[in-house]
Amino acid sequence: MTDFRVRGLCAAVHSPFAADGSLALGAVDAQRDHLLARGVTMAFVAGSTGESHSLTADERRALAERWLVAARGTPLQVVVHVGSNCLADAKALAAHAGQHGAVAISMLAPSYFKPRSVADLVACCADVAASAPATPFYFYDIPALTAVHLPMDAFLEQAPAHIPNLRGIKFTNQDLMAYQLALRAGGGVFDLPWGCDEFLLAALALGATGGVGSTYNFAPGIYQRLMAAFARGDLEAARAEQFRSVLLVKTLAARGYMGCAKALMAHLGVPVGKARLPNGNPDADGVRAMLQELAAIGYFDWKD
Repeated sequence: MTDFRVRGLCAAVHSPFAADGSLALGAVDAQRDHLLARGVTMAFVAGSTGESHSLTADERRALAERWLVAARGTPLQVVVHVGSNCLADAKALAAHAGQHGAVAISMLAPSYFKPRSVADLVACCADVAASAPATPFYFYDIPALTAVHLPMDAFLEQAPAHIPNLRGIKFTNQDLMAYQLALRAGGGVFDLPWGCDEFLLAALALGATGGVGSTYNFAPGIYQRLMAAFARGDLEAARAEQFRSVLLVKTLAARGYMGCAKALMAHLGVPVGKARLPNGNPDADGVRAMLQELAAIGYFDWKD
């Protein structure tokens, strides 16, 4: 197993759809080129931003394979999310991602029938991770969406005995106390990329070294400058960049974050289609208003 870790920015990429709602795999090359041109060399495929639970298992395999093919011969590294409410599907997706060269896999907790204890969660993850034993495994903690609220420090203490390929947690949880406890679990050996873009500076101050986020698709410059400012001790500059992130997220969320983010990608020349239901999409007037509001906060001047 490789010594993979998330350093810097990993873009949680959108799943591209055609006008009829079908998967549009031809858009992946444009997504890849867009990221690489902006210095983003890691992609997280079919996660929350990728609308994973709105994709069939066959679509997820096709999407993962297309990204892994597109990344060959480039600096881009591809992490594949394989979590599912059906663990049999998750195991098949994990095996597929491992066989096709993903640098790591990750999984959300089952969220309909939920694991009620850390031991139950460890058992679920162990079952899936074993299907790709040579591939680094990350649990994906996002309790706001899964409603699975379990202590991640306890997970990291218990899981290594059952998950030999455990590398860490994609930590999309705004609880900074919980993050500190998890960072120190097991003597601090685990990788915990931060997943809340609008809180990245706080996570860096606590010890984060990388992040996985959706806004890294369309505003990586904010976070590249933020991380550089933090590294040189310029907190005033870092705070200014973080507040730009806050304004950006607030603007997109006002009309429905997923649909607006995908509309913004199209405006930037990377057509990834509309969001699938149950996510909504802004109409033409909504897109125009969103773009005007983004211009008013200066987004087009500082996005890259």
